[in-house]
Amino acid sequence: MHLHDLTIKKFHEGLLNKEFSVLEIVQSFFKCIKDKDEEIGAYLTLNEEEAIKAAEKVDLAIAKNEEIDILAGVPLAIKDNILIENLPATAASKILKNYIASYDATVIKKLKKAGSVFLGKTNLDEFAMGSSNENSAFKIVHNPYDLKRVPGGSSGGSAAAVASHMAIAALGSDTGGSIRQPAHFCGVVGLKPTYGAVSRFGLMAMASSLDQIGPITKTAEDAALLFNQIKGIDPFDATSAKFDYAGDLLNPDLAKIKKLKIGLPKEYFEKGLDKNVSQGMEEAIKRLKTLGLKFKNISLPHTSYALSCYYIIMPAEVSTNLARFEGIRYSRINADRIRTNADNISVNQRSYQRKSALSEIYFRQRGQGFGQEAKRRIILGTFVLSAGYYDAYYSQAQKVRRLVKEDFDRAFDSSAGGVDVILTPVAPTSAFKINEKTSDPLAMYLSDILTIPVNLAGLPAISLPVKKYCLGGKELPVGFQLIGKHFQEADILGIGQYYERIED
Repeated sequence: MHLHDLTIKKFHEGLLNKEFSVLEIVQSFFKCIKDKDEEIGAYLTLNEEEAIKAAEKVDLAIAKNEEIDILAGVPLAIKDNILIENLPATAASKILKNYIASYDATVIKKLKKAGSVFLGKTNLDEFAMGSSNENSAFKIVHNPYDLKRVPGGSSGGSAAAVASHMAIAALGSDTGGSIRQPAHFCGVVGLKPTYGAVSRFGLMAMASSLDQIGPITKTAEDAALLFNQIKGIDPFDATSAKFDYAGDLLNPDLAKIKKLKIGLPKEYFEKGLDKNVSQGMEEAIKRLKTLGLKFKNISLPHTSYALSCYYIIMPAEVSTNLARFEGIRYSRINADRIRTNADNISVNQRSYQRKSALSEIYFRQRGQGFGQEAKRRIILGTFVLSAGYYDAYYSQAQKVRRLVKEDFDRAFDSSAGGVDVILTPVAPTSAFKINEKTSDPLAMYLSDILTIPVNLAGLPAISLPVKKYCLGGKELPVGFQLIGKHFQEADILGIGQYYERIED
């Protein structure tokens, strides 16, 4: 079996049928990574030694005829802002270049318990700030379908690893579309769960009220399997929630799925979609109609304000969360060069010089450690939270956020004839060329215009490829987005699983 044929389910069945061992597959993945990743740049760190040990452990359990979890031995890639104990956790930033994680994120603990294998940590935009994966401090990630194009961001490394068959599946994080947009650009599946459905403990915080960990996979079924493992309440995350999914995630009922009504918000189809995306949406809707699903035109009138709202709230939270990286804790760049000779001076002079030296450390560490985009967002966030501007910007943005959420609440209101799921494009364009938008931050921010409202409202959403795409072809992938009600991942995952069974 070729690596590109492997899904989580096929991998598990192959193990049980003794078609291959976990060790054989893991070694094949590392060979593939060493052959391909120099030109793609998906990985920042490989975990080969520990991955082989984990693979051998699962193989031994199989040899003893022990029952294993469906995720046992599955080779996964993990975004490098999610902590794995004793592995580097850089968030693709120079300021954390030498940082080694001292504990596991909750999602990693759950996957370790299942016996999953971690191939390595994947590249991203620095501290998850970006839409193209060009903001990494170490290297740019290239789209496997066209190396001259971006894979999307910020989870571009994870999406590129799955799309190029350098991992069966991956974990990413989504603050304003950072799982779904790369999935759309790379022709894979990306699930952003309901806010609170998955613990954020061990995820480096960017914008705490928006961040969410989620899976990037080859199929909706794989996304359901991974999500089912990592979801759930966590005492270490006060924002996590307990919800009983009643098994619908893994065993969708087609009769129930057919009864779902899908809404088409006019505002999302008026955002200057390029030809490829428009055609993709038409094809996706046509295919879904073959399942017997009904559609309804709806309106989400405050959509046009979501982007402006997001780029006030998100930088405000960024400026707060990144304050901890002051250059003393976690790692250092050049602090040892900054010294003050305090010999033969008065106590007051010595105290003053120490304070001066400390300030210089902060300025140099943060000045050299953070990239341009991180600095831009920190400065913007500090500004909107400052005295005299808080009420004018941040407070107003929170009010607009409520209006965006209320739009979705009305659309989903069953008592008023509302819909069950909403279908939209993921982004206005397919993957754009590297350096095409780096000189224009506003144009880059518009890449997330169709995904941001979901995060503001805390809803679940999934990006699904319109059809199967082949590496090496001339066609760029296009995805479509399904948005569900709070904690109704079963609806969007169920539609996705049946959609994938439609023959081309």
